[in-house]
Amino acid sequence: MCDSASLQERLRKQRPVDWDQLPDFSLYMDQVLSYMDRQVIRFDEDDGLTAAMVNNYTKSGLVPRAEGKKYGREHLAYLTAICVLKRVMSTRDMDLLIREELQGDRPVRDGYAAFCESLDSALNLTAAEMERRSGGEEDLADDAIHFALLSYAAGVASSRYVTMLRQRSAQAAEAAPPAKKSRKEREANV
Repeated sequence: MCDSASLQERLRKQRPVDWDQLPDFSLYMDQVLSYMDRQVIRFDEDDGLTAAMVNNYTKSGLVPRAEGKKYGREHLAYLTAICVLKRVMSTRDMDLLIREELQGDRPVRDGYAAFCESLDSALNLTAAEMERRSGGEEDLADDAIHFALLSYAAGVASSRYVTMLRQRSAQAAEAAPPAKKSRKEREANV
């Protein structure tokens, strides 16, 4: 069992590695799964990443396809974001945010750095809030409710931002010039 002090310590210290510290060589699936265990805070085996999950994320387009059977830095960056975000949002919402953060106009390296910076801030805020509340074992229920409510409030804000991003994307798609039809589509309309 993890006591409050050791949880605060993990929240303050355990972070995904910086881009430059991600392996600069390709990894096989079993190496990726082992590596990802160190990238995120976990407490039991049930919330770990599996090969089936990686394959599903790849099929759905959340993660780029492996090069052969090998995964590189970009894959680890995507999987780190997914492993964190999957605890708090739907795959559909993750897809939108990952496309914005990691597949947008900036390099994956920069999107990953921005993600890690936001994660660092959130973990530090939570650790500080735990320290502020430090009521001990007798207040576990109150503390659990408090943090659940913080999660709810942050989830409401995140959900609203995701909705705004979807609206912006829809408006941009409407404003874009129509795509040229293929010869087959033009012939079908005749």
